[in-house]
Amino acid sequence: MKAMWSACLASVLVGVMAGAASAQESKSAKLARQLAAALDAAKIDTLAVKDPGSANAYVGVFYLSGSQLLVVGGNYSAPQLLDARISRREFRDAYIDLNSASEPGTRILIEDAGADGLTPNRGTNPQFDAVNIGGKRTPFDKAQATPEELKAFQAADERYARLLATLIRAVNDPSVRVAQR
Repeated sequence: MKAMWSACLASVLVGVMAGAASAQESKSAKLARQLAAALDAAKIDTLAVKDPGSANAYVGVFYLSGSQLLVVGGNYSAPQLLDARISRREFRDAYIDLNSASEPGTRILIEDAGADGLTPNRGTNPQFDAVNIGGKRTPFDKAQATPEELKAFQAADERYARLLATLIRAVNDPSVRVAQR
């Protein structure tokens, strides 16, 4: 009997924790909205920068104003080529290169529908977010995420928040900005 109550209590706690996690705003939500506003203000829709965490890691964003952020990060095997594109402010070309030719095992691509941060489930919204890490795409397209899906979501959301912070620093740097729309 005691074991049955323990199992019931554990089940209830998992459900409550899952509900609390999905009701709570993601770490990336505020940062995504901040990046979208900064990109709008700077009148740019594409940006690529060196990731300060590694010698050959980069972050890029393609922004569809008001509707979607596509953020890619990863190592690039020929950093001098990407550095040259970035220094010439060829952000769209750098984003394309990073998206298509970054090292597959290090690549992360985030599809942020709504440009409002990741959401662990779509609820009633027909749009949903997705993350592709190392070639494995994980859509957050269910009405209610399972505890395993919430764990994957939280890891992706933390990585996304870090990438967004890097992009926000760059778009707010006057030496980086250039109108590209």
